[in-house]
Amino acid sequence: MKNAPLIGWLAGLLLTAPTLVLGQAAPVPVAGNPIIKDKYTADPAALVHKGTVYLYAGHDEAPAPEQRYVMHEWLCYSSQDMVHWKEHPSPLNVKAFAWAKDDAWASQVIERGGKFYWYAAVEHGSIPGKSIGVAVSDSPTGPFKDARGSALITNNMTESKISWDDIDPTVFIDDKGQAYLYWGNTNCYWAKLKPNMTELDGPINKVSNLPGFTEAPWVHQHNGWYYLSYAYQFPEKLAYAMSRSIEGPWEFKGLLNEVAGNSNTNHQAIIDFKGRSYFIYHNGSIPTDGGSFRRSVCVDYLYYNKDGTIKRVQMTTESVQAAK
Repeated sequence: MKNAPLIGWLAGLLLTAPTLVLGQAAPVPVAGNPIIKDKYTADPAALVHKGTVYLYAGHDEAPAPEQRYVMHEWLCYSSQDMVHWKEHPSPLNVKAFAWAKDDAWASQVIERGGKFYWYAAVEHGSIPGKSIGVAVSDSPTGPFKDARGSALITNNMTESKISWDDIDPTVFIDDKGQAYLYWGNTNCYWAKLKPNMTELDGPINKVSNLPGFTEAPWVHQHNGWYYLSYAYQFPEKLAYAMSRSIEGPWEFKGLLNEVAGNSNTNHQAIIDFKGRSYFIYHNGSIPTDGGSFRRSVCVDYLYYNKDGTIKRVQMTTESVQAAK
């Protein structure tokens, strides 16, 4: 049989191929950016609690081709590996704040004493301008309800030429148990919070030495350093400053990332989870209606230098591998 050698070779290949495939290490799951693709998600914040990451985001709902922000609710997702995300029913809507008019803008959730406090920027119904409310829940996935019955921060509590300077709250509890609230647009404000997490504990202060500060402050801590990252200039990049104290003084250190895709805005959350650091942000990459009014949350790795400074974040389409 003239083709016997060829047939034998093919038979051997078929017999060994499964072994070769099965012998290979299984590919590590990766998320792929954006990590949420069925809805537009913006202004991410993240909370690590009992081995789970909870991702909170605003929901861009403007119908195409409208070019404006339409946001009425916040979304919540959870993950144990930063790749597989479970969506939870919307835990908070602007309607939860009876005093608010609309605009579910940037927010952040923090845990204290077994309760979860959600600080959110909205448009006030009777005091002109943006305000910050506080909602509370016994669960990180809600439902959340108004913790005060009134705004924590209103536009008439700060002095600015604009009515939207009181937005983008970030909250942090230091090692001594003191809670701090940072927020602002064009001005970066901060104040202490009382242990009940629903009242200010002292005056409103201002950080005056952040070059190019636009909005979106985020405070985190790593190896004895405090970091204050924020949206820089416009269209927005992200930059950061460092300090040995959460009250400053802050030293500007440079950029974290560039303009995120075709989104004019940029907003970040920085967390440590299962031995790695993560940089969570949004871009406008989902076609065909992606852009500054239809944003999508992404995740990439964040790396520190030996002196505590942060390396420039590499924004990718692959995102991150599953955390182990």
